[in-house]
Amino acid sequence: MSTKGETLLRRHGKALDLFTERVHGVGQEQWGASTPCTEWTVRDLVRHLLVEQLWVPPLVRDGATMEEVGDAFEGDVTGPDPVASWDTAADAARAAFAESGALDRMVHLSYGDTPARAYCAQMVTDLVVHSWDLSRAIGADERLPDDLVAAALHEVRPYASDLGKSGLFAPAVEPPPGADEQTKLLSLLGRTP
Repeated sequence: MSTKGETLLRRHGKALDLFTERVHGVGQEQWGASTPCTEWTVRDLVRHLLVEQLWVPPLVRDGATMEEVGDAFEGDVTGPDPVASWDTAADAARAAFAESGALDRMVHLSYGDTPARAYCAQMVTDLVVHSWDLSRAIGADERLPDDLVAAALHEVRPYASDLGKSGLFAPAVEPPPGADEQTKLLSLLGRTP
């Protein structure tokens, strides 16, 4: 595996660990709390990321299309123990990306065939940003690791202007003068730190 591939896998693992730490920090009374993602509770946010992880093995390991997977991950996949459900899904996603040759494959996403490396980089960004969302919702440390912020900014900058138009993200907000990289990332994705 190339050095870039090893770096990407380490980054993905670190982002998974960050979100996992936040999931494990959710208090029993916090699952219904609101999040910066205005339509989602803490449980909804964790469910979103959990579903994202559930997609990785069939797409990366099995080469399945979205149509072949179908509605397998619809409904409340968090189950009675959201933390255990998250841990299982995160472990499976980590293993699928780490398989020999996995990052050299193509995955069949909703918008077309995509290199698995690009898919993994997108997953890192999703985990990083939603770690901040979850941190804010549960009152955990909101500071994100600098290297993960830098990677997420590198990933999202080329298409950030299109994200607000998609309806899936709030429009970008102007960061304050002298903003740090984390604030710039969050602002690009419509969040007000």
